[in-house]
Amino acid sequence: MDRAPLIRQLNPADRDAFFQLRLRGLRAHPEAFAQSYQEALEKGPAQHDAILQGVRAADGDFLLGAFPASDEPLIGVVGLMRGQRLKEQHKASVVGLYVAPEAGGRGIGRALMEELLVRGARIEGLRQIQLAVSSTNEPARRLYESLGFRRYGREVDALCIDGLFHDTDLMARVL
Repeated sequence: MDRAPLIRQLNPADRDAFFQLRLRGLRAHPEAFAQSYQEALEKGPAQHDAILQGVRAADGDFLLGAFPASDEPLIGVVGLMRGQRLKEQHKASVVGLYVAPEAGGRGIGRALMEELLVRGARIEGLRQIQLAVSSTNEPARRLYESLGFRRYGREVDALCIDGLFHDTDLMARVL
């Protein structure tokens, strides 16, 4: 990539661009997301309104977007969701990492994850960031391992897509 992407927290003005990019990811890689394309369509873009408001961003619930420049379209997204139960508030989960294919191979996913980790480290009381990755997604697993995530388990048959079952590797990084 010629220059580093602009990574920023998404807000309500980004709603439609975020939703369209998410739909692309859900359609292209159904094994990478718990939500199906059809479920996303049925719920519509409003399902993301609360997190896009950013009210709980300082507590650990936010969406980040990657842009080639401030006046260019969204090319990548990732989210962080913190545990809500009192006993689980020391943990947060990475959700929905996706980079548009036309932006692939340029370090966008790494840039998004690095910014997520920097922001996560600033959150009071947050000690661990977890994620789930398709067991067959070797490039994603290598990225996560290079960022300090370690596999701690595997959920067998985690997702069923069109009658086929997919395992998921569970990974975590201590902050």
